[in-house]
Amino acid sequence: QVQLVESGGGLVQPGGSLRLSCAASGIIFRNHAMAWYRQAPGKQRELVAQITSGGSTNYADSVRGRFTISRDNAKNTVYLQMNSLKPADTAVYYCHTRIVSTNYWGQGTQVTVSS
Repeated sequence: QVQLVESGGGLVQPGGSLRLSCAASGIIFRNHAMAWYRQAPGKQRELVAQITSGGSTNYADSVRGRFTISRDNAKNTVYLQMNSLKPADTAVYYCHTRIVSTNYWGQGTQVTVSS
């Protein structure tokens, strides 16, 4: 059974940093691309960053240069380092992977950027 468990969210002031983690189980982690999405209240879920099995990365324009996605295949974990956070980054952040034709999501972790 595939499980994705996020952690690391919280309340941070504008300009601050957070690191999100997503621990995966039930999959051969190193074989799969991983991604972070986010959903703000009243908005659609959007792709934030993704990393392929080979380590190539892609970012939404709104976070490029501020966020970094990385993976540790030995720990079956994907990370999202978020720097220079803005109130517009406030959202629930979800870990995602797709295997064959099935999407898998974590339960989400809340990130709130506010003074």
